[in-house]
Amino acid sequence: MNLAKVSSNGQITVPVEIRRLLGLKSGDKVLFYQKPNGDIVLSNASAQAIAKAQSAFSGAAAALGVSNEEDVQRLVDEVRYGR
Repeated sequence: MNLAKVSSNGQITVPVEIRRLLGLKSGDKVLFYQKPNGDIVLSNASAQAIAKAQSAFSGAAAALGVSNEEDVQRLVDEVRYGR
């Protein structure tokens, strides 16, 4: 269990063990959200954004017929040169 104290400014220091678990570095943003049961969860906002983007793009490569670097280059050339 880790404990943090809230300062008079409303700031907390995230314990080093938690920072390591979340992969937090200086300057990172954190996300707080409430689960349906009322628990508050702290997560690495960058990791959360990447996971959300990956989920949103799931299946896009297959839909575009992209399976390797050559396919990616073909799409880039189509956009660049209108081929």
